[in-house]
Amino acid sequence: MSGFGVEVRDLTARYDATVALDSVSFTIRPGVITGLLGRNGSGKTTALSVLAAFKRRASGTVLVDGEDPWENERVLAGTCLVRESGDVAQDQKLKDTLEFLADRRPLFDTQLAGALMDRFELDPLNRPDRLSRGKRSAFGVVVGIASRTPLTLLDEVHLGMDAPSRYAFYDALLADWLEHPRTIVLSSHLIGEIERLLEDVVMLDRGAVLTVSDADTLRSSGLTVTGPAHDVAAFVAGREVVARQHLGRTAQATLVGPRDDDAARARAAGLELGPVALQDLFVHLTDRVPTPEEAR
Repeated sequence: MSGFGVEVRDLTARYDATVALDSVSFTIRPGVITGLLGRNGSGKTTALSVLAAFKRRASGTVLVDGEDPWENERVLAGTCLVRESGDVAQDQKLKDTLEFLADRRPLFDTQLAGALMDRFELDPLNRPDRLSRGKRSAFGVVVGIASRTPLTLLDEVHLGMDAPSRYAFYDALLADWLEHPRTIVLSSHLIGEIERLLEDVVMLDRGAVLTVSDADTLRSSGLTVTGPAHDVAAFVAGREVVARQHLGRTAQATLVGPRDDDAARARAAGLELGPVALQDLFVHLTDRVPTPEEAR
């Protein structure tokens, strides 16, 4: 199983008079983990809802595994959208929900679900409406990973989980994806935590696409330079600096727009060059002055 690919062309989606997605286009490659990144209100949840046929588009083309997902039994059977708390019945025991899913999802792994329940210390006799927010999110993680659908959409599923639980989630997701490759779209604002998982990135801002790229290419659009503060300042003079850090006499600056002579200049100055974090690029690309309407 290599997963479903996704093609989106000129997609517009609305909530009454509000345009959530405005003629966006992007591709999600089959069999990879793609990060869907954006600030709150950027359109991430709307995009995932359209892909999963939870919401109908206003216009444009959406193809999942080459077919329109809307009311498409085959595509929907191979798609799992998990939002915070897992979109499951709140008054049913967790074990009953897992049995229901195992009966209806042909690739659902009951043994894996049980192992994840143990890992996140979830009582199968409990119900979601009696769980903390973090435990409800953990159960959503169990559902998303154990379903093993060809297209798995995880929308901020970590909300409410503490740091050890989040990292357990990332490790479990990556381990199972390596053993059972499929298409996974991971929406999160914790970019620094998830970037090690990502092969591709789709970045949204205010209902539009900012960039679609593989993660390595996106990282290569910037660089970090580290060394004595005075030498770093001279190196970055006149350049576009998106982040700075200082520790005593040592400084690090993050640049966008690397130049061909950067490596030679850094060697001559005794400076160290390194890759840029996706988090820094994300903040730079989405940094903006609020409109008068947003500032009210």
